[in-house]
Amino acid sequence: MSKKDNNAQDMPGQQPDTQEEAREQEQTQETVETPEEQPAQEAEAAEAKESPEKLKPKAKAKIDELEKQLAEANDKYMRMLAEYDNYRRRSQKERENIYADVRADTVSKFLPVYDNLSRAVQNETDGETRKGVEAILNQFKALLSGLGVTEIEAVGKKFDPTLHEALLHIEDEKYGEGEIVMELEKGFMLGDRVIRFAKVQVAN
Repeated sequence: MSKKDNNAQDMPGQQPDTQEEAREQEQTQETVETPEEQPAQEAEAAEAKESPEKLKPKAKAKIDELEKQLAEANDKYMRMLAEYDNYRRRSQKERENIYADVRADTVSKFLPVYDNLSRAVQNETDGETRKGVEAILNQFKALLSGLGVTEIEAVGKKFDPTLHEALLHIEDEKYGEGEIVMELEKGFMLGDRVIRFAKVQVAN
């Protein structure tokens, strides 16, 4: 046996005897970290350890910003809702006013017919004719009442400029101050709205 062969047998650690030992040595060498890799891994570990503390202020700032945006959006929504509600009420009131104007204008055009029927009843002497005119007048009054039209009371009432129009004035002690003694033309209201003032004579 040569000297070279003896050296190989005396140093088994330098050359693996089996394939399994060779694979184990290779795996051990692969898992050993190089000096260059160790500082980078230590820095990553330190950053991972400190990241929750660093993220807290950022997360809080983000939450505050989102809460601010939510409050602004909610305020904008409430303002828009209030504006829509005001618009809806205003539109409804305008429609009601337009409808009331049309009704009042229509009824006022028929009031001269009422006046003529009233005069015919007062001046008619024939009994049968008078009854016929009275029937028509009563029918006309029922029609006005169905539309919500009411007569304005005048004779015996105190003069009210919001309801009456004074055309004549007399001095008479038997009547009270501002008392209406005669109705010259009947007035009418549609609901609480005057569509024709009552034309009257006022005492004192």
